[in-house]
Amino acid sequence: MDIRHLTLDELEAGLDEIRRAPADEGVVEMIVRRPGAGEREVLEEAELDTDSGLVGDNWKTRGSRGRKDGSAHPDAQLTLMRSRVAALLARERERWPLAGDQLYVDLDLSDENLPPGTRLALGTAVVEITALPHTGCVKFVEHFGPDAMRFVNSSEGKRLNLRGVNARIVRGGRVRVGERATRVERN
Repeated sequence: MDIRHLTLDELEAGLDEIRRAPADEGVVEMIVRRPGAGEREVLEEAELDTDSGLVGDNWKTRGSRGRKDGSAHPDAQLTLMRSRVAALLARERERWPLAGDQLYVDLDLSDENLPPGTRLALGTAVVEITALPHTGCVKFVEHFGPDAMRFVNSSEGKRLNLRGVNARIVRGGRVRVGERATRVERN
């Protein structure tokens, strides 16, 4: 399949639509489990566990190159990406999972709207946005092009968290596609 990557100008033209995402209450648009390297399973519902993350995902077993002992980073247990950004980059819904995130939500994920420490209710689970930056990687460039990396890592892209955010699960539970993603008060 020959996919044409969008140019930086084309991507920037989509910013107005991205900025229209709801601020306080959004919707879970897609759930993706990553059972192994390069593998993606699109789910209708998932279990979020405070110890293992999204059940069946490889977050814990894959670990983190950024940690000296190689263990999974607790502040990157879950990744959330704006569905409007995924739609712009991927252009086809079937390509959203290539971004490598687990939850795609129609919600404003900017630091201004959801600073680190903010909690979100997702189904019966609650997650907390962490300060650990979520940036693109070589695979992200392969799937969406170098301009997509420049777009999400530009000063505006970082301010809006266009690449998404990292989170940790503070209360386990189930989340389904179509359920609300709602900001909740801190405990």
